[in-house]
Amino acid sequence: MNAVKGMLDRIVSSTLEELDRRREKVPTSQVAAAACKAEPARDFVASLRPGTISIIAEVKRASPSKGWLNRSLDAAAQARSYARGGAAAISVLTEPVFFHGSFADLEAAKGATELPVLCKDFIVDPYQVFEARLHGADAVLLIAAILSDGALRTLRELARGLGMQALVEVHDERDMEKALASGARVVGINNRNLSDFTVDLNTTLRLRPLLPPSVVVVSESGISSRSDIVMLERAGVHAVLVGESLVTAADPAAKIRELLGVADD
Repeated sequence: MNAVKGMLDRIVSSTLEELDRRREKVPTSQVAAAACKAEPARDFVASLRPGTISIIAEVKRASPSKGWLNRSLDAAAQARSYARGGAAAISVLTEPVFFHGSFADLEAAKGATELPVLCKDFIVDPYQVFEARLHGADAVLLIAAILSDGALRTLRELARGLGMQALVEVHDERDMEKALASGARVVGINNRNLSDFTVDLNTTLRLRPLLPPSVVVVSESGISSRSDIVMLERAGVHAVLVGESLVTAADPAAKIRELLGVADD
């Protein structure tokens, strides 16, 4: 595993420890069998409607860099607000230690709307892909920086075999090579530096030209204003993933409409 130094190492180490505990309780074969019987996944890629920029709205209770963002967040109510605002899909943080997420949040968001739901976690093992599908995920996040070339392809193909899409997240040119070699159809360019968690939207502007027209491009992190959306749309981005500015907004639906440039009634 080629994890970059810093916070990401700590999160991945914690993930591996948590994974071992879960696997002791429920073996992989049992989770896999249950995942294969889950209801069919919703179409995550179709929801992003390439050609018209769309919003993947995130259910996110906390972050390692800022601590609690919304301690009392109700995942179902948040998801309904996102749908009212015009979000195309919902992302749910399920990492429990650093982001205080859970599969309960994913299930609540999935049950509250008809939108496809992305399981956003630090996935390093097939077990987690099976878990995501079992709990209703329609897509999973795969972070190129924490996976070998072979593991990235294996996990992406497993997700596809279960009827899900994979949003393959990249941070630099090397990640981009890995994502394209894995056959990724959806690539998320994360504007957050994984070593120190600083954010720079220029990351998307630098990496976007490296992606072919056939790939759906998502910009992630640091997007909080209509001007950010306009700039990214002009750069050829198909969708944006927005979290902190939505979970801290008094009216998440109104915030989405503001970002999309849609006037309130």
